[in-house]
Amino acid sequence: MSPALETAPQRTEPTAVERLSRNVALGATVALIVLCLAWELWLAPTGRGTLAVKALPLLAAPLGLWRYRMYTYRWLALIIWLYVMEGLVRSTSEPGRGQWLALGEVVLGVIIFVACTAQIRQRLAAAKAAEAA
Repeated sequence: MSPALETAPQRTEPTAVERLSRNVALGATVALIVLCLAWELWLAPTGRGTLAVKALPLLAAPLGLWRYRMYTYRWLALIIWLYVMEGLVRSTSEPGRGQWLALGEVVLGVIIFVACTAQIRQRLAAAKAAEAA
């Protein structure tokens, strides 16, 4: 066996907690994509529905989340705050249905952040434990 293969970390099956945080992040991300599209195209469109493009960055996330890509969890945990901020602003400025949709966006954003952060922390702790062993 080559030295590079001996030092490469062994891929193990994800733990139940890792699967749970992945499934929560994946489900909430898909729900946020659906919410963004439905909000801007049908439920309470602003203008001609051009704000639906805000869902485009999120479309890259589900495949990476499904495959446990650490890079995806990291960038999603950072970019999700843009959606939370937009939801907070629109929840105070839009009356009626738009306000409730904005609050839904905030709740989904916080859930995604917590799930992504949990996944990152679990994986880093597992890597540190494997390195120590």
